[in-house]
Amino acid sequence: MTNLPEVDWAVSDTPVSYAAALALMEARARAIREGEARELVWFLEHPPLYTAGTSAKPADLKDPARFPVFDAGRGGQYTYHGPGQRVAYLMLDVGARGRDVRAFVANLEAWIIAALAAFNVEAGVREGRVGVWVDRTQPGGPLREDKIAAIGVRLKRWVSLHGISLNVEPDLEHFTGITPCGIADERYGVTSLTGLGRIVTMDEADMALRDAFEAVFASRLVRVAAPELAPPSAVPTRA
Repeated sequence: MTNLPEVDWAVSDTPVSYAAALALMEARARAIREGEARELVWFLEHPPLYTAGTSAKPADLKDPARFPVFDAGRGGQYTYHGPGQRVAYLMLDVGARGRDVRAFVANLEAWIIAALAAFNVEAGVREGRVGVWVDRTQPGGPLREDKIAAIGVRLKRWVSLHGISLNVEPDLEHFTGITPCGIADERYGVTSLTGLGRIVTMDEADMALRDAFEAVFASRLVRVAAPELAPPSAVPTRA
């Protein structure tokens, strides 16, 4: 893999505020566009919070006082982030990677699916439902499918921001404060690796994500120090 393009890979070991993450992503994406920095894949966890994408509907925020709520600026609707969930933010030069938005999103999906396969989890995408899903239908029972990973991205002058979130061992009850991704159908829920009976550490999840990223994106991740973050504002961007 020595001839593959290198991408910086950072892991933050303590929870990162959403405001600080947004500021870092914007600054790094700008530097990438200007040729002053390499691409970055950033693994982190957030404290409990809800984020609203550009298509978020007010009715889908069912418990607005529960956790801070932030306008994300990405596509999509409401989602939850919190401890036990691996968030991976990608600042990638999609312009230099073919300028194909559909292919980029398909690679994000393939990345998650390949990482989950390392834990013998069969997952896939569903027409009309964003993210990565697992079939929980019992023999002879009604359809039941649960989302295990969310995808939400934004492109700014062909450099990506935001990325994916994989449920390793979050508190799934925290998702009840929103209608996740606007899907209210009771046949579709949310799960995690722990919910599927896979006891996986965050480090193990990281290694699976690293290996799958290198295979899907044909790039070599080079570990770098976690980003230095400016003191964040704790004020949510929504009341």
